[in-house]
Amino acid sequence: MEAEAAEQVPSPEPGRSRGGRGPATRRPATTREVLAPVPGAVRPLADVPDRVFAQGLPGGGLALDPDREGPVDAVAPIGGRVVVIYAHAFVVAGDDGAGVLVHLGVDTVQLRGEGFELLVDKGDVVEAGEPVVRWDPGAVERGGRSPLVPVIAMDAPDESLTDLTAGRVSAGDRLYTWQR
Repeated sequence: MEAEAAEQVPSPEPGRSRGGRGPATRRPATTREVLAPVPGAVRPLADVPDRVFAQGLPGGGLALDPDREGPVDAVAPIGGRVVVIYAHAFVVAGDDGAGVLVHLGVDTVQLRGEGFELLVDKGDVVEAGEPVVRWDPGAVERGGRSPLVPVIAMDAPDESLTDLTAGRVSAGDRLYTWQR
């Protein structure tokens, strides 16, 4: 297995090496705008009533306190491929493999898909701002769960996120910029 994995890693360019010896090989930095998947008020992750999200364990980001005006479409925060999709959460990964997680409410996995409608399938390519899941944040709240929506740049440290938006946003507005 290790031999197979090693064969998939390209050899370093002449004059470059792996493992910290010799000149470093760097990919060009990528800057990506991450869009708000739902309309609402921007909140820090620390406000999310879930320890994993509040501590930023899956990565940095922001949360949205969504509007409660009936069913809304949660849109793709970036363009790319839908690599994970459940009724209550999805991840879209860009061409470079960097993914953004959108989690629709807290403890909504317990709803087993009730009240959520998938609008795309795993493997679909989506444009930033394209609808992915239809859901009703008000119904989630009436059911005793938090409707807060963490929007996470997977495995990204907080310092890689800039231009953090504050106040209210509409779906499709820039939420933050992610520098990789």
